[in-house]
Amino acid sequence: MKAKNLKKKKASAQNTQKGKKRFSSEKDPFFHEDNDLKRRKRVRDDENIESSDDSEDIYGSDDEGVDRNEGMEENEEEEETAAEKRKRLAEAFLHSLRESKRKEEEVRESGDEYDREEREAMRDSLVADMLQQEQMEESGRVRRTISSRIQKPTEGFRLLVKHRQSVTAVTLSEDDLKGFSSSKDGTIVSWDVDSGKTEKYAWPTDEVLKSHGAKEPQGRATKHSKHVLALAVSSDGRYLASGGLDRHVHLWDVRTRQHIKAFPGHKGPVSCLTFRQGSSELFSGSFDRSIKIWNVEDRAYVNTLFGHQSEVLTADSLRKERVLTVGRDRTMHLWKVPEESQLIFRAPATCLECCCFINNDEFLSGSDDGSIQHWNAIRKKPVHIVKNAHASLQSVEIEQRNGALSNGHMENGTLNPESHSSSALSWVSALTVCRNSDLAASGAGNGSVRLWTIESESKGIRPLFELPVAGFINSLIFSKSGKFLVAGVGQEPRLGRWGLIADVRNGVLVHPLKHS
Repeated sequence: MKAKNLKKKKASAQNTQKGKKRFSSEKDPFFHEDNDLKRRKRVRDDENIESSDDSEDIYGSDDEGVDRNEGMEENEEEEETAAEKRKRLAEAFLHSLRESKRKEEEVRESGDEYDREEREAMRDSLVADMLQQEQMEESGRVRRTISSRIQKPTEGFRLLVKHRQSVTAVTLSEDDLKGFSSSKDGTIVSWDVDSGKTEKYAWPTDEVLKSHGAKEPQGRATKHSKHVLALAVSSDGRYLASGGLDRHVHLWDVRTRQHIKAFPGHKGPVSCLTFRQGSSELFSGSFDRSIKIWNVEDRAYVNTLFGHQSEVLTADSLRKERVLTVGRDRTMHLWKVPEESQLIFRAPATCLECCCFINNDEFLSGSDDGSIQHWNAIRKKPVHIVKNAHASLQSVEIEQRNGALSNGHMENGTLNPESHSSSALSWVSALTVCRNSDLAASGAGNGSVRLWTIESESKGIRPLFELPVAGFINSLIFSKSGKFLVAGVGQEPRLGRWGLIADVRNGVLVHPLKHS
């Protein structure tokens, strides 16, 4: 019995030892978590203590930190987005305006008539007025007064680009950095305004033209004519349009100078082209008496405008969906494209040669009797006429001896030079207006380009300066800033050969205009 009791005691002791091992704190996960937390806390404390010693090793010294911060700021400036740049420039511009107004107020007001807040409010309102004025000038609702600041020219025209035959058209890109010109021999050239460096456009083969949409030559022609009469460049500077005797409107890529599309449809030579400002809408006028509308982005035909009874010679457009055209039917048409309507203005002259917008409601026209007409959209007749704007003394002397007009047009068999000047040298062949301003220019073949001041409230135009230049002025265009004038000059007129000045060099001429 005693032996059995001893065995039971040993077994119970062993069981208790096993139970202690099974439920010991070392194997209990609850106690393990506490130990882990304590261990982690000690490690973090040690790291915190050591970090103060190693901070210089990790981040470097104070001087190195300054250099690193400067480098980071430089990187941030380099990574400035276009929107951030525009915002920064706008803020700088506003700050400069406020500073200028503040200085003006300090000079004008010696005493403190207003408290600080009122002065700041007044300065902000003046800045807002200036910004609004600039925006209205850019949109064409306000006319810039720059003709009064044009100084008397001391320099003459400078030959920038040479052409083999008479120049028929010149145009400028929106930024005034690049120009384009064409001539009767089919040459199309782009050139840098400052340096005069030229790049020639190469005409594609007939097979390529057909693949781009061109139709077969009509009539007795065996191939497409390269004779160019008109040029126009889009506002975004991506597309150049050309038109001529082959009855097509050709579209070119300005960046690559490659031909990309030929628009057929006209039944006569394409005599004029103009892009609507800020859009991809292109207007083309033709000897077939029609005006066609194209979308160059979609490479598509849009519409045709009918109304002229004779050849369309010149077209012009601004930002509105309107186009101004003149023709040999002695009429000028203002087309309102969305309304599909037109206003017809009948000129007293025998034939209108050219036209251009002053703004949406005023425009100029030049005629073959040597006169320039100033028009207003609300009146059917010119509000002002300048007669003999480009009188040719040589032609007047000849006509006075013969008692008849040199171009064969008879009026009662006698000549009245004061009221009529029909010599081909006196025909007003080119007109242009500096955009949103009161400065205009006209050209003929009498040996000069004339600058004009456009009076406010449709009161007419008055002569400003005369710029000597020999040859027929077939095209004129101002830079957007009014800092220079570009003229396309030739030995012959743009649309024919009824005049010749043999000792003239064909080319593109530039005349600087200094402002006071």
